[in-house]
Amino acid sequence: MQRLFEFITHHPYLATGAILAAAVLAFYEIRERIQAFAALSAMQAVRLMNQGRARHRPSRKESYDAGHIGEARNVPAADLESQAESLKKWRDKNVITYCDSGANGANGARTLMKLGFTKVFNLQGGLNAWVKDNLPLAKTAPGGKGSPK
Repeated sequence: MQRLFEFITHHPYLATGAILAAAVLAFYEIRERIQAFAALSAMQAVRLMNQGRARHRPSRKESYDAGHIGEARNVPAADLESQAESLKKWRDKNVITYCDSGANGANGARTLMKLGFTKVFNLQGGLNAWVKDNLPLAKTAPGGKGSPK
């Protein structure tokens, strides 16, 4: 142990670089694990949606209006617990959550699992992955109905 401290005192930049590299690696791994919670690829999500499964987007209304997947419901992640009663009809059905990048969708999926939902999935990579795979988006028209983009 004494030799380690001696090395650190003689090479402070190298030791600091090693600590920073370890911190960046830990941050990256934690972020990947958070986003991978109950993750589905875009193609797997399409298969579930073709079977008539519910979609949920935990985001702001402006972001939802700019583009969303099919007949997705917009419920901000902060409002999930307060709106749990209105979502109870999907409690035993497959529910797909998503956001722009996948992180908030994973948090929404966790919240729904805590609320008793049994089949919750998160779109891996979120709406960005959906668009990257050239899959269609719907925009909310002035009348409030979604229309394909």
